[in-house]
Amino acid sequence: MGLMGLMGLMGLMGCEEASREDKAKEAAQEYYQALLNGDYQAFLDGRAHMDSIPDSFREQLLVAFKQFMHQQEEAHQGVVSFVPTRAEDDSLLQVMQVFMMVNYGDSTREEIVVPMVEHQGKWMMK
Repeated sequence: MGLMGLMGLMGLMGCEEASREDKAKEAAQEYYQALLNGDYQAFLDGRAHMDSIPDSFREQLLVAFKQFMHQQEEAHQGVVSFVPTRAEDDSLLQVMQVFMMVNYGDSTREEIVVPMVEHQGKWMMK
């Protein structure tokens, strides 16, 4: 069996390593799902370098996340889902740009870009 055949077989067996883009998209999806579920602490923990901020600033951010979701409820009947659509490696900015579709309760949609960085082997929001 040639190399291509072996690689194809590994892909069928689920041994293929996920791409950097896929890993970044999965991480962004996880963090935004936490936001949707009201787990603002998990969303905050998904940001790089948040472990070194003062507690007072951490509390302000948690309140801001809650207010943002409440504003979306009033403006768009809430957020139904955050769906990552693609990711592009931006070598100039040294980030992985994850494009996500925000689907609102009033049937409108909006695309946002979430910059992701690899921090200690884990994808996190910048």
